[in-house]
Amino acid sequence: MLTSAGWYSYDFIDNGGRPSATEILPKIQDVAVGQVFPAIPDAKDAFIVAEVDPTHGLVLTVPEKGSIPIVTWSFLLMSTDISNTRLLVRARVSDSWQNLARKSKSGDRILLINHIYRLLARLPKTLMIFIGGIGHGIMQRRMLKGIKKRADHVLEKRIREP
Repeated sequence: MLTSAGWYSYDFIDNGGRPSATEILPKIQDVAVGQVFPAIPDAKDAFIVAEVDPTHGLVLTVPEKGSIPIVTWSFLLMSTDISNTRLLVRARVSDSWQNLARKSKSGDRILLINHIYRLLARLPKTLMIFIGGIGHGIMQRRMLKGIKKRADHVLEKRIREP
């Protein structure tokens, strides 16, 4: 299982209160299809790596037994010119997500994000999509800013080193 560096977002919400890594961790850079990307520290499920190409992109899914994924989250790197790269991110959620989010297993470690998902799942679909989209946008924006910060740090380090 992959050791999580965090989601670089608001750790008190979606990283079990543990701080995300502040730099790129070489020990967890080897990612393979089928690996678990824990949504919270020590989770044994959540996102599964569906596709990975270290120089071009990553696709994470939340699988549903015998069906299409409940969630897909894609990250694609595109060169815009000789010295710039753009990171494109797309998330999709299937209609069956609401049913999964409503379920509660005994013994689950319930974190703030689990409570938020369960509350969202009880809303009418249009309201859930609206509120969930705003929340996801806020969290993802923070995550992307964290990724940029780490990438800039790597570039600065390369420039300083001979």
